[in-house]
Amino acid sequence: MNDGERRAARWYRLRGWRILGANVRAGGYELDLIVRRGRQLRFVEVKERAGAGFGGAAAAVGVEKQRRVRRAAEAWLVRHPELRSLELGFDVVAVQVGKLERLGGAF
Repeated sequence: MNDGERRAARWYRLRGWRILGANVRAGGYELDLIVRRGRQLRFVEVKERAGAGFGGAAAAVGVEKQRRVRRAAEAWLVRHPELRSLELGFDVVAVQVGKLERLGGAF
């Protein structure tokens, strides 16, 4: 796990989320974090940038990256069918210039 992913995992843990996985390979792609709190299950893409150039960290999660994360999440859920009934979502955590910003339900 890189520093941005560690910070994101800590952010989620401090708010009552349980980390189910970090840097998980599924469907040929990687899921940075998989977190759960109650009936909510989130697949989290973490982007870290030193500066705000090129649209910043959140802008780096384009259509292709979203497709890959969705495909990985689907493959992961095949291995964990007991979690399919939870409220699923995709978050982006942008770590930029020392600041962490969570975009819940980003895509």
